[in-house]
Amino acid sequence: MSTFSIFLVLIVIVAFLLVVVIMVQNPKGGGLSSSFGGGGTQQVGGVKKTSDFLDKSTWALATLLLALILLSNVAIVSPSSSQESKALDLDAAPSTSQPVAVPVQETTPEASTTPEATDSE
Repeated sequence: MSTFSIFLVLIVIVAFLLVVVIMVQNPKGGGLSSSFGGGGTQQVGGVKKTSDFLDKSTWALATLLLALILLSNVAIVSPSSSQESKALDLDAAPSTSQPVAVPVQETTPEASTTPEATDSE
């Protein structure tokens, strides 16, 4: 298993955990902590600290996901034979240079009597 594959598996696991943690939270601040009841008092180690845990775990998982994505870029193995574009290479000259024929449009008398031509005169 290559290093990139390991990073890819870790990224998928962290992304799944991040989705689960976000889905457990309530956007109005209730979330998991309000579903277990509890008054307005702050409990140490109780369900009121659940929202703090979910908030911190969201930030931690998001940071870990970003770090894994950036590190996986380093693990991508580039092919051994580099195929660069010849169009970007200024030193590369074409082997045979032939002139390109450009078609010439002839003007006809009908084309010169168009309304745009008569308005400008």
